[in-house]
Amino acid sequence: MPSYEVSVSGWFSAAHQLRLIDGSYEPLHGHNWRVTVTYAGEQLDEMGVLIDFTIVKPRLEELLRRFHDRNLNDQPAFRDGSPSAEMVARYFADQLCELDTATARLRTVEVEEAPGCLARFVIS
Repeated sequence: MPSYEVSVSGWFSAAHQLRLIDGSYEPLHGHNWRVTVTYAGEQLDEMGVLIDFTIVKPRLEELLRRFHDRNLNDQPAFRDGSPSAEMVARYFADQLCELDTATARLRTVEVEEAPGCLARFVIS
């Protein structure tokens, strides 16, 4: 059956350092992180849209501001784990699934930490 997808993107600049297998940390470094969230569904709502951009964009921007110009390792969301692109994608997915509607469900969150280097969290 055909389906629709709607994506919204934004970015933030932040530093991080990953904990290595031996318990040490890589050097602190920064990225311009690009986050793209995609909602999917088979039907449009009564407005003829899958999900309104004006609902998704402000919530995404609110989440992006939490991390902008910060060290991700210092953020409560990542205190118990390494703030990898995969973990950042999972965090955004956990926060943005609250916007699911009768017609649209969050399908993926992509986090690109450098050109050509991205992680994708897929909601099944």
